[in-house]
Amino acid sequence: MSALSPNSPIGRVGGVGRVDTPVPVVLAGARGHGRWHLGELRRLEGAGLVRLVGVCELSPLDATELAGFEALPAQSPDLDALLAATGARIAIVCTPIATHADLALVAARHGVHLLLEKPPTPSYAEFRRMTEGVAAAGVACQVGFQSLGSHAVPAIRELIADGVIGELLGVGGAGAWVRDEAYFRRAPWAGRRRLDGADVVDGALTNPLAHAVATALALAGASRAEDVVHIETELSRAHAIESDDTSCVRIVTAAGPQVTVAATLCAETAAEPYVVVHGSRGRITFWYKQDRVLLQRAGHGPVETAHGRTGLLENLIAHLTAGERLLVPPEETGAFMRVVEAVRCAPDPVELPEEFRRTVRGEGGPRRTVPGIGRLVDESAETLRLFSELGAPWARRAREVVR
Repeated sequence: MSALSPNSPIGRVGGVGRVDTPVPVVLAGARGHGRWHLGELRRLEGAGLVRLVGVCELSPLDATELAGFEALPAQSPDLDALLAATGARIAIVCTPIATHADLALVAARHGVHLLLEKPPTPSYAEFRRMTEGVAAAGVACQVGFQSLGSHAVPAIRELIADGVIGELLGVGGAGAWVRDEAYFRRAPWAGRRRLDGADVVDGALTNPLAHAVATALALAGASRAEDVVHIETELSRAHAIESDDTSCVRIVTAAGPQVTVAATLCAETAAEPYVVVHGSRGRITFWYKQDRVLLQRAGHGPVETAHGRTGLLENLIAHLTAGERLLVPPEETGAFMRVVEAVRCAPDPVELPEEFRRTVRGEGGPRRTVPGIGRLVDESAETLRLFSELGAPWARRAREVVR
């Protein structure tokens, strides 16, 4: 795991020392989701916190893609050479999942701190290899679960700790999204479990709706690997892909409460993903993309609150410059990685029979839907039951993975 505990003084970070602003940053992977990171870097450069000194891409970005930066960064497809040439202090790794561990270790060998996109790696063995290498190098690593930067997370934890909703019974997560067939053709690794002999595990639970899993685990107080007792998965697919696009998982935690997350990319209509915390005297619903919280409890009217959010790159910079606590160090994603491993080791997803799926034309082209799946996803979060337990005729009996 990371050499840093969440409260480690920066002066003791493996001899790397304190970092000054603006911090020189290299972005590895600047297209796809990397464009979002480019936007954040523009904003933070304007605030005087960073300088974009390098971009690692297979083909260079043009002037339009780099508009808004004070100076054009160096560009190279070789992250090792780019880090050596630029003197970067932070690397953002937003590349295909199977490359995360190797690129993180390249940065670590240069003493460069990391913002590593989720999922951190495609297997638990790779996660251990990456975290041990980062620890040995003494660099800080933040994993890119942006939802865990929401100020709603500590607020909900405080409500739970104070007994506002009574005894914690469990946490349910729900994600019903719409993705067309082109989504699974956006990159060679998209929708794959493996590619060229390497694990990818690009499924609904492990990548696009991974935030629902990680957020549910965090609110259950079960974010570390040792917090997981066993895991059950039900993986299925409506699209012609290798990985799952309609799945659910149950995680039994060492403390007792279970976490159940249901996710689909085949909804008839898209909905905001959410996590619901069930208590003996009430419930808390958290729409994590909106930082919106609804508290409901017996004898009281509903209370809805909106919360702010700390960006994970900003938090990493504050950690390096002022010793602030990292919000998502690798050890706090260990339980999520147990889920990734359970999905990786599960049998290949069940292909839904024709009678349980439809092909419709959306704005971006054809897509496949599973009639009624939105209701099933909500029921799973409400009852903490898996699809098979809710009577879905296409759901395969759950597979249990013991820690």
